[in-house]
Amino acid sequence: MDRLELADFLRSRREALQPEDVGLPRGARRRTRGLRREEVAALAGMSADYYGRIEQARGPEPSEQMLSAIARGLRLSVAERNHLFEMAGRPAPGRTGYGDHVPPGLMRILDRLDDTPAQVLNGLAETLAQTELSKALLGDETAHTGRERSFWYRWFTDPATRLVYPAEDRPRHSRLFVSDLRASYTRQGGTGSPAAALVTELLERSEEFAGLWRAHEVGLRRLSDDKRISHPDLGVLDLQCQALHDPDHTFALLVYTAIPGTEAYQKLQLLPTLGVRPVGR
Repeated sequence: MDRLELADFLRSRREALQPEDVGLPRGARRRTRGLRREEVAALAGMSADYYGRIEQARGPEPSEQMLSAIARGLRLSVAERNHLFEMAGRPAPGRTGYGDHVPPGLMRILDRLDDTPAQVLNGLAETLAQTELSKALLGDETAHTGRERSFWYRWFTDPATRLVYPAEDRPRHSRLFVSDLRASYTRQGGTGSPAAALVTELLERSEEFAGLWRAHEVGLRRLSDDKRISHPDLGVLDLQCQALHDPDHTFALLVYTAIPGTEAYQKLQLLPTLGVRPVGR
């Protein structure tokens, strides 16, 4: 681990990142060039003391998890993230074909959507980042670990996951999710890929999934951008879900909106008062 080089690199990336890039106000009295250390620490979800010691070349050797958090906080590109890992003496994350590092462009857009339910998913339907209103609408989907990180996995193994959609909509969602997973399976090359591992486990755990997988439905289209969300306090919300994909279709930014003047629009205004949606409701 090259502590001095690592510290200098982090400092340079922090100073190059402007408050506007991460959705923070600049403020009239700001004198710091770029972001403050405590702002980067907050974006990375770690203590300011921990991050500060690393940037001052006197901290501990960060784990791969901490390095990934710092890379997300500093909105590093894939090349910059890999460089960060190498300087820290860690192997750079492999190109898994589904991605676990939100592209800086999508992250900057998400940072500006603090008044809108929005989330970034990868090719296994793992939520990598959410706005607070997305957590209020759908629950904190970034809190899951292991295989449960995939919404598709939870959909076919945990009945509580299905409560987010009205009962009559669930059969079509099941078909759509299997079709989407098959597309990821094909893109990642099948055998040995993360998608293949997910398929293998779901075939063992869910008869419903196994039946839909054998049907070989591919490229199923959603009838529209409309999506009905069932909320424990607000009831069913008729929303529109817009998707923005990165060039490789590895990631998708989903934004949930409602037509002004509708009942759903009025309900969305109540989300900030409700807090994070409890798990299983």
